[in-house]
Amino acid sequence: MTEKEKAIAFAALHQKGDPLVLYNIWDAGSAKAVADAGAKALATGSWSVAAAHGFGDGEKVPMEWLAEIARLIVASTELPLTVDFEGAYSEDPETGAANVSRILDAGAIGINFEDQVVGKGGVHAIEKQAARIRAIRDMADRRGIPLFINARTDLFLQEGDEARHAGLVDEAIARGKAYAEAGANGFFVPWLVDAGLIAKVCAASSLPVNIMMRPAAPDLKTLAGAGVARVSYGPGPYRAMMEKLKAAASEIYAPR
Repeated sequence: MTEKEKAIAFAALHQKGDPLVLYNIWDAGSAKAVADAGAKALATGSWSVAAAHGFGDGEKVPMEWLAEIARLIVASTELPLTVDFEGAYSEDPETGAANVSRILDAGAIGINFEDQVVGKGGVHAIEKQAARIRAIRDMADRRGIPLFINARTDLFLQEGDEARHAGLVDEAIARGKAYAEAGANGFFVPWLVDAGLIAKVCAASSLPVNIMMRPAAPDLKTLAGAGVARVSYGPGPYRAMMEKLKAAASEIYAPR
């Protein structure tokens, strides 16, 4: 498939109530394993990519490295790839859009794009984040590629007290609406785990909603019933694989 065909096919996988499941990867090897397991699409996780290459999270991986990792993943399978691109390595809309263009050059057809102020804390004002999304959409449109922009809000991720999440839902819904109007294709609300609140966000969103799986999250059946259209696993797969590797190595190196 061409890049445009992959982008169209990827978007079609997002069905409310029948979520696309993305078991996040970090390199070409993990991509091939997940593809061979039956995945319909591939998604990197920024934390996992950073950890696998000796970096911390938060745009610490050099952008040229990330583009090359994406290129190698694309070359390893025929599946559509979406890249966790954090804050596009710039707060400036046009510079961020130019950076996303480099990810398109690598063959990816989607990005996660978050509203947190990377490295500084807090989230960008709605209007500023919408302008950044609009610049990315305009760039992709000029290139003729229907890039899937999964607009992520970090409101819930930055609030460690889950009891306060209900008070953030209205702002999250407002952000989702603004991001949709700016050209986003999906709405990602990591760390939101209350099934009722998830259902409320899904009901109010014109965009397919993405939930991150973690131990406190509802199961897939519950998420589907809440109207979720995409489920991802974040750093979980990488952490699980590193624990398995450590356990296997520990057996080899254990004193006899």
